[in-house]
Amino acid sequence: MSTQTTNSRSTEATTAGEHVGSAQGLTTWQTLQRGFALSPELRRGLFVTIALAIFSTLGRVLVPIAVQQTLDRGILAEGGPQVDTVTQLILLTAAGVVVTGVASYAVNLRLFRSSESGLATLRVKGFRHIHDLSMLTQNGERRGALVSRVTSDVDQISQFVQFSGLMLLMAMGQLLIATVLMFVYSPLLAVVVWICFIPLFVVLRYFQGVVGRAYTLVRERVGDMLAAISESVVGAATIRAYAVGDRTAERIDRTVEAHRKASIRAQIKAVGAFTTGQFVAGVTTIVVLVIGARQAAAGDLTLGELVAFLFIVNLFTQPVQMATENLNDLQNAVAGWRRVIGLIDTPVSVADPQPGRALPSGSLTVDLEGVGFAYPGGRPVLHDVDLHIPAGTRVAVVGETGSGKTTIAKLVTRLMDPTAGRVLVGGIDLREVGFESLRDHVVLVPQEGFLFDATLLDNVRFGVPTATRAEVEQAFERMNLLDWLASLPRGLDSQVGQRGESLSAGERQLVALARAYLADPELLLLDEATSAVDPGTEVRIQRALDQVTSGRTSIAIAHRLSTAESADLVVVVDAGRIVAVGPHRDLVRDPDSVYGRLHASWAAQQSLD
Repeated sequence: MSTQTTNSRSTEATTAGEHVGSAQGLTTWQTLQRGFALSPELRRGLFVTIALAIFSTLGRVLVPIAVQQTLDRGILAEGGPQVDTVTQLILLTAAGVVVTGVASYAVNLRLFRSSESGLATLRVKGFRHIHDLSMLTQNGERRGALVSRVTSDVDQISQFVQFSGLMLLMAMGQLLIATVLMFVYSPLLAVVVWICFIPLFVVLRYFQGVVGRAYTLVRERVGDMLAAISESVVGAATIRAYAVGDRTAERIDRTVEAHRKASIRAQIKAVGAFTTGQFVAGVTTIVVLVIGARQAAAGDLTLGELVAFLFIVNLFTQPVQMATENLNDLQNAVAGWRRVIGLIDTPVSVADPQPGRALPSGSLTVDLEGVGFAYPGGRPVLHDVDLHIPAGTRVAVVGETGSGKTTIAKLVTRLMDPTAGRVLVGGIDLREVGFESLRDHVVLVPQEGFLFDATLLDNVRFGVPTATRAEVEQAFERMNLLDWLASLPRGLDSQVGQRGESLSAGERQLVALARAYLADPELLLLDEATSAVDPGTEVRIQRALDQVTSGRTSIAIAHRLSTAESADLVVVVDAGRIVAVGPHRDLVRDPDSVYGRLHASWAAQQSLD
C-alpha cells in the first residue's frame, strides 16, 4: 500500500472529537489568539474600543479626586467652607461623568457590533466545515454534538465577548489608573495594596487552569445532552414502536444529570476563586484603613487624601474581584472556543481539488482499478476490485447484505475515497474532479431520500433551483406519476413536513426519484431506490427509469432482482469482491453460482408474495 493511501486512511480515522482533544493542548492565550484569528471582525477597531474603554474609566476616578478636593479645598479650607469651590467641583465632576458615560455607551455599541459579526463568521466557518467533512468523519461523532459546536459553544463565546470581555477590558484600564493615583496620593499605601494582592494573582493563575478544565467538561456534557435529545426526537416513532420510552428517558436523564454535576463542580471551583478575591479585598481595605489613619494622625495625609485613597482602593479591588467573577465566563468561552477550533481543524479527507478538473459531457464510463476500502477500525469491505462500465450502460450491482454494494456507490459518487486503488469517471480520477463538476454530472439516490420541511415543488427542484413549475410537472408526467401527484391535497404545493413525515416511505422515495430525474445527470446511481415502494409503484418507477437512464450510464444497487433482469450488465458482489459480471440471461444459467442462488431465492420469495 502506498504512503498516500496509508495517510488517507489515517486521516479518515481522525474524528472531530479527536481534534477537539488536540485543541485542549492550547493555552488560554493561544486559544484567544486563534479565536480572534478565526473571527477577524473581533479585532477590527479594537484599539479604538480599548481607548474609549480606558477613557470611560476616568469618570470613576473623578469621584475620589472630587471628594478629596471638596474636603481639603472646600469644606475643610482655611477660613471656613468655600461654597463656590464646592459647587464648581461638583459641576465639573458631573460633566466628566456624563462625558465618560457617553464613551462607555460607545464602547458597548462597538463591541456588540464587532462581536456579533465575528461570531457570525465563526458559526458560518464551523457550519460549512461540518458539510465539508467526509461521511466517515461525520459518522465518527454524533450529530447533536456537532451541532452544539456551532450553537451553544458559540453562544458561550458570545456571552464572554459581549459582557464579561467588556468588563475585563474596562477593568484593566481601571486597575492601571487606580494604581497611578494610589502612588500619587501615598506611595507607601500603594505598595501595601499591591503586597496584599500579589498572592491573589498567583492563586488566580492556579484557579484559571482548574476552572478551565472544569468548563471544558461542561461543554462536552452539553454536547452529549444535545446528542441524546436530538436522537430521541428523530427516533420518536421507533421508540414508541418498541415501547422503550422509559429506557430512552433514563438515558436522557443520565446525560442531563451528568451535565448538572459537571456544571456544579465547575461553579464550585469558580466560587472558590471569587470568594478568595472578596477575602483579599476585605483584608486590604482594613490594612489600608489602619495604616492610613496612622499617617493622617501624623500629618502625612490629609483627611481628604485618606478618604480619596479608600475610594481608590475600592476602584482597585473592584476589577480584581470582577476578574474572579468573570473567570468562569472566560474559561467557559475558552472551552467553547477550543471545541469550535477542534472542529475547524479537523482535516477534510475528501477535499475539493484546487483547481479541479471537469468531467466530460455526455454519458460517462466508470472504472474501478484495484479498489480496496476499509472503514476506520474495521475489517476491509472491498478487496482489489476491478470493474469497467462502458458509457451508456445500465448496470445492476447485486449481492447479499454487507457484501459491499453500497460502498461501491459511495466511492463512485466520492462520498468517500478508496483506501487502495482509484476510481475513474469519464477516464478521470475522481480525486482530480472538482466538486461542482462532479455534482453536476453524477447524482445518487440513496435508500431513504431525505426531504426538507418545504413544499413538494421545492423538494423536487432542490438540486435545480432554476427549474420552472412546468418542468417539474413534466418530470412527474414522464415518470407516470401525475395520478399520484393529483391525489395529494395541494399537488406540488403540498407541505411534506420535517424529513417528509407527511408522506409515506414509498412516497418520499418517489419525490427523491423525481428530484434525480429533474437533475438530468450523465451518471445516475440508485442505491436500492425502489426498495421502499409497493410492486405497483415499482413498475411505474421502472418505466420512468427506463427513460431517464436511456443514453446515459446508470448504476443501480439492486435489492429486487427485477432491476437486474432489465439491466444491460449485472455485477455480482460477494464478500467485498466482484465474482461475476455479465448479462442476466448468462449469469442466471448457473444455478450454483452466487447470482443463481440469489435469483432463485428472490424468485421464490416473489411467488410467496
